[in-house]
Amino acid sequence: MLSFLKKQRIRGGVHAEERKAASALPIVNDFPLPKKLYIPLQQHVGKAAEPVIKVGEKVLKGQLLAHSQGLVSAPVHAPSSGIILDVNDYPAPHPSALPIRMIVLETDGKDEWLKTSVAADPFQLDAEEISLRVGAAGIVGLGGATFPTVVKLNMGRENQIDTLIINGAECEPYLCCDDRLMQERAAEIIDGVRLMLHGMTNSPGANLHLPEGGRTGRYDMNTKSAVVAIEDNKPQAFLMMQAAAAPYAQIKVMQIPTRYPMGWDRQLIGYVTGREVPVGCRSSEIGVTIHNVGTAHAVHKAIRHGQPLLSRVVTVAGGAVNRPMNVEVPFGTLISELFAFCEVNTENTARIIMGGPMMGDSLPHSNLPTVKATSGILALTPNELKNTDEQPCIRCASCVSVCPAGLRPLDMANNIRINQLDAAVDLGLKDCISCGCCSYICPSNIPLVQYFKYASGEVIARQQAQHKAEQTKKLIDARNARMERIAQQQREDELARIAAKAERERLKAEQETEA
Repeated sequence: MLSFLKKQRIRGGVHAEERKAASALPIVNDFPLPKKLYIPLQQHVGKAAEPVIKVGEKVLKGQLLAHSQGLVSAPVHAPSSGIILDVNDYPAPHPSALPIRMIVLETDGKDEWLKTSVAADPFQLDAEEISLRVGAAGIVGLGGATFPTVVKLNMGRENQIDTLIINGAECEPYLCCDDRLMQERAAEIIDGVRLMLHGMTNSPGANLHLPEGGRTGRYDMNTKSAVVAIEDNKPQAFLMMQAAAAPYAQIKVMQIPTRYPMGWDRQLIGYVTGREVPVGCRSSEIGVTIHNVGTAHAVHKAIRHGQPLLSRVVTVAGGAVNRPMNVEVPFGTLISELFAFCEVNTENTARIIMGGPMMGDSLPHSNLPTVKATSGILALTPNELKNTDEQPCIRCASCVSVCPAGLRPLDMANNIRINQLDAAVDLGLKDCISCGCCSYICPSNIPLVQYFKYASGEVIARQQAQHKAEQTKKLIDARNARMERIAQQQREDELARIAAKAERERLKAEQETEA
């Protein structure tokens, strides 16, 4: 058992209606291979990947399609074998549906894998090699943030992280893909956790004794322990994960209260460890890092089997879905095909949401591809949508009591209404996580979170414009200074030329006088 655990009081949050039962029971289904896959080059935080293939080229499953660019980026791989049809702009899975660069792959039906080599015992590899393989596999945070996993592993070594938290909260209503993953693939997830621990080390450590039948090897354990945190509304997942982790003393599986947004990293870290992440700081600065259970499973597949991140388990749910389920979907699959597979009643679909209903994105149509961030696709009926008729505020302060960040949502919204964005920032706008608790609880149906999303975007736009203006002013000042230096140099050169000419004439005159 881990002795450092010290639970912290849960601040704010709501007990949202779960609505998970319909899709939680069936096992994870395999999705039939689509004829075409539309694979975005931007499926992660950071710079978009750069294509390394050409139109007409034949590729194999797992083959690199686009390499990462910069320190924060992730490569993209072929989810199946086939022919590259196009590299062009297509609508993005985003509320705007604006076009982004994608690779169109026509599958050949063979699903033929690229041959790769794997280490017989990955725990004999250096920690840096684990990180390199994770980065090459294109693994990103599958909890929704899509931050490149390799960056976090490297930060684990640089910041001397002692605790790895695996997020199994899955607190959003409807979503249960992580629940099914933990129930069906617990051993693989725990193996991924151990590989992550090994990847966050930087000095040789003592041998760890594995369960009977396992190996004993060199294990670098600077990150000394891992905690898998699972909400207590997932008892079967908790039991399966607990059994899988039992042989490893450095891994603890614990239950946490069912309360949204329990999966928020700062809330989860505070409850599990008792540590508070200071404002403006990263969790790594207090010795903690956090990953999703799906990310741990992806690490297992990458290191043990040499498989890059090509697909994920997606929850398809909502009142308009006749066959709600969790399904393993290759990236680039159109949502319309997913809807057809799950028998979605499109005529009764009032809203399509990618992700959960609280923090997910509302999509304009279903002809958009699934990506690494797609944890769920919801087809909601009119009856499932909240009444949107906004009423005057009754000053009940419910929004204040449920805010997990301890903000005053109504005061921020009032300042945003009158375009006082600086005042909203002073009240903590940048600390808002857009969890939607305030909008959910508001009896007057005030769309508070929409105000904050708008204001955050506007603040960023203004900061970018100000930065651009400052950079432009610096360039103009530098040019003016440069032109002034050139003019000064020209004046000095001209004076020197005149002085030299006068000296030559004087010498000439002296010579003529002497003659």
